Amino acid sequence: MTEGSTVGRAVFGDIAPGFGDLTDRVLFDEVWNRPGLTPRERSLVTITSLISLYRHNELPVHVRKGLANGLTREEITEAATHLAFYSGWPTTSTAMGVLRKVFEETPD
Repeated sequence: MTEGSTVGRAVFGDIAPGFGDLTDRVLFDEVWNRPGLTPRERSLVTITSLISLYRHNELPVHVRKGLANGLTREEITEAATHLAFYSGWPTTSTAMGVLRKVFEETPD
């Protein structure tokens, strides 16, 4: 995310302004902008974590962000395939359905 993110406030601000503010300032403006990893690398880590932890509600947003950060569809599906043997078949098979939908909705 870019400096000065407002995504958290836009999504959570009406019900939990403090949570929205923390999401923007800490998660997106600080954590995502740390120098240790590129945004592309952070996206791959985030996508694989969401798949492994069965957090498919957040997965579409991060897959789109990963594509915007330079990941290819092939890299994302290969990472998901690799995870099937570490996080379990159900987490990956469910993720593949999410990936299919995001890819269909996202232009190349």
